Amino acid sequence: MNTEASVVELVLESDLKNVEVAEEVARRVSGTAGFDEEDQHRIDMAVHETLINAIWHGNKNDPSKSVWLRFEIFRDRLEIRVRDQGSGYDPKGVPDPLKDENLLNSSGRGIFLIRTFMDEYRVESQAGKGTEVILVKRLNPNHSSDQ
Repeated sequence: MNTEASVVELVLESDLKNVEVAEEVARRVSGTAGFDEEDQHRIDMAVHETLINAIWHGNKNDPSKSVWLRFEIFRDRLEIRVRDQGSGYDPKGVPDPLKDENLLNSSGRGIFLIRTFMDEYRVESQAGKGTEVILVKRLNPNHSSDQ
């Protein structure tokens, strides 16, 4: 792979049916980037959960809004950006699903899974411009990307 990043971008309508489309693209991109099957599954699940949050919580399932995805393959990592057109949120406000008082709650588990599956999880919200979630998964340092 050369030193320049490879990029795949998508714009999807806010429809939960498009979560499967995003997962398939994530699977193909992560395979191309050189991740093993286990990491590909982790990346798929992180994209799945992030898309659901963007469509459901960010865009409020509004079909007139879109979700933007960007997959960028670098020599040592895969960066995924997911941006909605919602009003934004503070991830610190999401309750910890492992605390006793939250064990039976149905929300908060997606972000927990994303953080578990990915090496980095960042959220950037701008009033009136939506929320962008940045996911990073590093390639195994023993992986040879000069193939």
